[in-house]
Amino acid sequence: MRVPVSWLLEHVDLSSQDDGPAPTADAVGEALIRVGLEVEDVIPVPATTGPLVVGRVASIEELTEFKKPIRYCRVDVGPEHNEADGEHAGSRGIVCGATNFAEGDLVVVALPGVVLPGDFAIAARKTYGHVSDGMICALDELGLGDDHSGILVLPPGTADPGDDAAVLLGLDDAVLDIAVTPDRGYCLSVRGLARELACALDAPYGDPALVGRDLPGEDGDAWRVRLDPSSGCRRFVARRVTELDPAAPSPWWMRRRLLLCGVRPISLAVDVTNYVMLELGQPMHAYDAATVTGDVVVRRAGADEKITTLDDAQRALDVDDVVVTDDSGPIGLAGVMGGASTEVGPGTSDVLLEAATWDAPSVARAARRHRLPSEAARRFEREVDPGVARAATDRAAWLLAHYGGATVAPGVTDEGGVSAPEPVVMALDLPDRVAGTRYERGAVVRRLSQIGCAVEVAGADPGDSGGAGLRAVPPTWRPDLTRPADLVEEVLRLEGYAGIPSELPAAHPGTGLTLSQRRRRQVSRALADAGYDEVLPSPFVPPTVFDAFGLDADDDRRHALRLANPLDADRSLMATTLLPGLLDAVVRNVSRGLRDLALYQVGQVVRPGPGDPSAAPSLPVDHRPDAAAIASVLDGLPAQPLRVGAVLAGAWERAGWWGPGRPADWSDAVEAARLAGRVYGAELAVTADRHAPWHPGRCAALWFDDTLVGHAGELHPKVLEALGMPARTCAMEIELDRLPLAEDRPVPAVSSFPPVLLDVALVLDQAVPAASVVAALRDGGGDLVEDVRLFDVYAGPQVGEGKRSLAFALRLRAPDRTLTLEEASARRDAAVATASERVGARLR
Repeated sequence: MRVPVSWLLEHVDLSSQDDGPAPTADAVGEALIRVGLEVEDVIPVPATTGPLVVGRVASIEELTEFKKPIRYCRVDVGPEHNEADGEHAGSRGIVCGATNFAEGDLVVVALPGVVLPGDFAIAARKTYGHVSDGMICALDELGLGDDHSGILVLPPGTADPGDDAAVLLGLDDAVLDIAVTPDRGYCLSVRGLARELACALDAPYGDPALVGRDLPGEDGDAWRVRLDPSSGCRRFVARRVTELDPAAPSPWWMRRRLLLCGVRPISLAVDVTNYVMLELGQPMHAYDAATVTGDVVVRRAGADEKITTLDDAQRALDVDDVVVTDDSGPIGLAGVMGGASTEVGPGTSDVLLEAATWDAPSVARAARRHRLPSEAARRFEREVDPGVARAATDRAAWLLAHYGGATVAPGVTDEGGVSAPEPVVMALDLPDRVAGTRYERGAVVRRLSQIGCAVEVAGADPGDSGGAGLRAVPPTWRPDLTRPADLVEEVLRLEGYAGIPSELPAAHPGTGLTLSQRRRRQVSRALADAGYDEVLPSPFVPPTVFDAFGLDADDDRRHALRLANPLDADRSLMATTLLPGLLDAVVRNVSRGLRDLALYQVGQVVRPGPGDPSAAPSLPVDHRPDAAAIASVLDGLPAQPLRVGAVLAGAWERAGWWGPGRPADWSDAVEAARLAGRVYGAELAVTADRHAPWHPGRCAALWFDDTLVGHAGELHPKVLEALGMPARTCAMEIELDRLPLAEDRPVPAVSSFPPVLLDVALVLDQAVPAASVVAALRDGGGDLVEDVRLFDVYAGPQVGEGKRSLAFALRLRAPDRTLTLEEASARRDAAVATASERVGARLR
């Protein structure tokens, strides 16, 4: 909100302060910042130097020989500045192209020697066949707005020719640009900001809503009004003024304040409603009373109803919209915009003034639904003080009577009412305990009284916090004060956050990382060390991804949790697997020219069970729920197991002088999965499998003991084509929660004795997986077998059709002695025998 500093200081009594000049604009801005407001800018009115004076247009000569309107004007600028003698003594000649003024009007004249904002110097010069001895100024030329449609015409009687226009225009003022947070809607007014400034300067405050008005009695209604209970309208106040002079101009002081606040003056009736909104924070609307037929009814809109708003747009109303209606139908969209049928026009002399308190959520929805953001809606969305509606109508009626010659009709309509705010009870020393300091005696009561609370203290002297309790009734303009914490915040911010000691409490020593946290970090560190880059994809996936993966209709991964209010309508499901996010990251990187990728993610997936999360009860926030309520919520939560996934595309080893390079293949994905298990003591077994979205012939199932923990391999070509992925992309995904969490893992024994290296070649059916042979050799060799590694595969006529030869390197070692060749050979023979028994292998 923009507000002139002079307007704020008008309601703050600084007479009790030390003698000296009034605070500067910067000092006012700093004071508001101290009490928690965000002052974005302090904007001085652009400076003008030189003789800027008020002039009266004495005569106008139309110069018709030019293509555009040009006028040669004689302007009386006061005895001190007029020509002293000659034919045109008593005035100055000025050439002007504007046509919105007439003879006798008061204007602002920049005489030669004036420098206007923008370093625009004024000098006497000959133009259009005449000497222009100065310039008649428009608003934008004076830095008071951006209106250049015509020059500034001052209301009659504002000043005399020759008066200092800089003083009249208030060019020594400044404007504060303040960002008001949604919870402090009362600060969207001079009334609220001046109250905050008075608190910051610790000075008496004059509430403009309490200024008395000499208005007629209140007998009877100004207009019959009925509020439908479904409308949510809390209060509706109306006053009527008649015999208004439609041509009466707005006083200059009002126009000036509106301009500095960024509001364009229009007419007296409209300007008054805007002025009262800025002053008191109560948006108002003025109806042409002659066009209002029958009683006014406030209700929800009916189906298929329409309204033509003040912007001449016809709008279809929603049944959620709150409307003001008469016998003709809707005449206003409550809190947003009035209707064109009852608009105050150039000939309006009978005005019905409305000040209402609307339902904030309804106004917010209507403004967004109809795309009609307005200053009124902005205030109603943040709650308007219901107690100021009567003062607003009185103020507006008085201004119209005083400056427009109107007569205020007797009677006031005041439907609804003002609900008394609920009192808040707290310990008097609670602010001291929260801030960690001790405020002076009476500070809490004084600060709460300053913001408008009615405060009572019981149990001790009000100035003594020991054992005292405080009961505060918040004012109607502070609906945000509902808890003791809210009152504490008010005391702390008004006393100053700088006075709160900034001492950090001693950190709790803690218990270190849990086993699950330790495993997660170790797995992440191991994959990063192996050359993978970690990514954090979105946990939300589109429903179409499961079709792209080629999942069966009954695949449990399709059973995903749907979001009630997704951030992206195309990604409405919680991920049941890490692969969609990882593959999205690959596509994004490939589109940016990165083709050799090794990415990984450690994260949770959501696997819904039989429970329905939406059926869980809403837990209270003001006290701890009981065990049954907590259990019902936990029962409805879906499983969220921790997984690790990786994806590889392009080259695993790049080509160069060191070698030809090597593309990533399914074995690298398998090794990444085994590495993730191995870093926490889990050696994964590998078997062939068929599992979408992997290639059926290049897919491995990963097991720990008898538990399936995941899959790895090359992705199916159709999946890669559907997702726009590079060919031969490989991936792995395992569930870390299915691996054991051992608190005390045994330290690996390192033997200082030399190993015995033996090779063995076995012939077996081609369908037998190599992993089954490795497992048999390990089991048969016993604890002396340190490692079994496949180093050669041969299939040909020497081993027979349907057969293949697998060559393994066995490393055997004893922890306490050097093995003899006989011991090692016996263990090898036992390993071969076990392989022969289990998988039908024979020595080649």
